[in-house]
Amino acid sequence: MSVPRNMFGAPAPAEWQQQMRLAIRNLDALLEALSLTPEDVRVCAQAARDFPVLVPPAMLARMRAGDARDPLLLQVLPRYEESLDVSGYVNDPLAESAAVLGDGMLQKYAGRLLLISTAACAVHCRYCFRRHFPYADHQAAGNEWRAVLAALRADPTLRELILSGGDPLMLADRRLASLFTQLRDVPGLRRVRLHTRMPVVLPQRVDDGLLATLALLPCPVVMVLHVNHARELDATTAAALARLSAAGVTLLNQAVLLRDINDDVASQTQLWTGLFDQGVLPYYLHLLDPVAGAAHFNVPEPDALALMAALRARLPGYLVPRLAREQPGHPAKTVLA
Repeated sequence: MSVPRNMFGAPAPAEWQQQMRLAIRNLDALLEALSLTPEDVRVCAQAARDFPVLVPPAMLARMRAGDARDPLLLQVLPRYEESLDVSGYVNDPLAESAAVLGDGMLQKYAGRLLLISTAACAVHCRYCFRRHFPYADHQAAGNEWRAVLAALRADPTLRELILSGGDPLMLADRRLASLFTQLRDVPGLRRVRLHTRMPVVLPQRVDDGLLATLALLPCPVVMVLHVNHARELDATTAAALARLSAAGVTLLNQAVLLRDINDDVASQTQLWTGLFDQGVLPYYLHLLDPVAGAAHFNVPEPDALALMAALRARLPGYLVPRLAREQPGHPAKTVLA
């Protein structure tokens, strides 16, 4: 795969990388861009220092200026509630430290190996269950992916590799290609799954280089998107997702149920129908993982179950996700509805 180079011989940045350089990276810049004041949104400067703001241009462009309750803004805005100490909300809500195998690998469920492929994301979601994850202690890309390749070859029961993070599509194509080409030597591998926000929050990532890189994989590709609100979708995401579908990628979506963002029937209906219109099938609607700093997003389980009943009464079954929560130590996600 040829890589464009600049006049000094170094790889030239792709458009998506140039867009990431333009991302909003501090609270003041975010508020200024949306014509808001700290008093409008009750922000927490300390929370913004502990877990920095990061919003790429494509997502910023979909937010409504002057709207302190914008559902996209609320996903990325450090609010004063993050500073509250809430019982039961902890740094490692899924006990992932117990699933660590080393070298960025985790194994939670049978037959699947999860790889923390990078610490980087294109957007910092305030409810992220890995917002406190010790990424510095879990490096997967070193030594040309030797550890993960060795693990896959040594255990024939591992049939699926899951690339997570961070966001695996924050890796440059050449880094992904290095892994994907070597997966050809893993005979038992049947699927590669990528969990990513990139095709939606930064649609420029779905370029010719990425499609050529995905084509290097020796097995079917499943891409699990993370879209929480229908306003995250527009013509640019439709074009990006259409390119992925045309390349044979299976597209699924998992959302998180978030208070005051998508916890009503209208929002959920618009989300899953909008995704289907762009070629994406429903997977999970997750209850919030109890991560420290995110309690203000929680929707109580009885309310979630009532919402799902109303959603099933409105949508055909193939457009309804499974309501689920992840519980540490369980052999699978717990499906509630």
